[in-house]
Amino acid sequence: MVDNRYATALVIACVLSVLATVYLSVAVGTQHWYQYSSPAVRGEANVSEVRSLYEEFMDGEFDEKTYSDTLFRLNGTLGLWWRCVHVPANAPWYKDPDTKMVLECRSFTIPQQLTPKYKEPGNHNSGEDMLRTYLWRCQFLLPLVSLALVVLAGLTGSCACLCRSLAPTLGIGVLHLLAGLCSLATVCCYLAGLDLLHRVSMLPDKVDGSLGWSLYLALISSPLHMMAAALLVWAARSHSQNYYRMTAYRVA
Repeated sequence: MVDNRYATALVIACVLSVLATVYLSVAVGTQHWYQYSSPAVRGEANVSEVRSLYEEFMDGEFDEKTYSDTLFRLNGTLGLWWRCVHVPANAPWYKDPDTKMVLECRSFTIPQQLTPKYKEPGNHNSGEDMLRTYLWRCQFLLPLVSLALVVLAGLTGSCACLCRSLAPTLGIGVLHLLAGLCSLATVCCYLAGLDLLHRVSMLPDKVDGSLGWSLYLALISSPLHMMAAALLVWAARSHSQNYYRMTAYRVA
């Protein structure tokens, strides 16, 4: 028999866990982690340069400097798995000041995610930047670890429900705590890596950057996982203490 307090805590923890998992999944799958705002392109020379960057961005070989410069110049957005730019819907480019803009995206493949970062982006002779390399790898691996931990917690919880046992609840709470820490570490790695990128490749004049809603979703998922973990741990500890008291009373 489960006390109403424990049942309520478990239900609230489940709701928090589902919300956190949905938020993190949406954040991982969308590109609005960081957004650049750049001035409109003026002049034939600038238009030709930007068009060349865009074509290299879409069809050329993967290169950090190329896609970074394109993001800077074309109001780009950068996510964990996506890089996108805003371009005119119809050619010729920027002839009409009121032309409709569309979002064109390219995804990062797994080999591209694992590609080393260099001290000077685009210059392979400058030496590998180990810090940026591992920050980038952590930012795409950690959310996958977080989601995997939640899936494992869900499977364990389902088995516990079938067995009508609260014994695994403490372990499920620990898994949620680890998932929350992984989500928080993802955001920290992303912001640290982005800051280092801006230091080694200076932003053009009048180009500003801002955090996007995808990053905030990932950030919100972390405390939700931790609150779910706290409720699960409390329910497990309280139920265990109550069970031992009842056992001691019956023996006495």
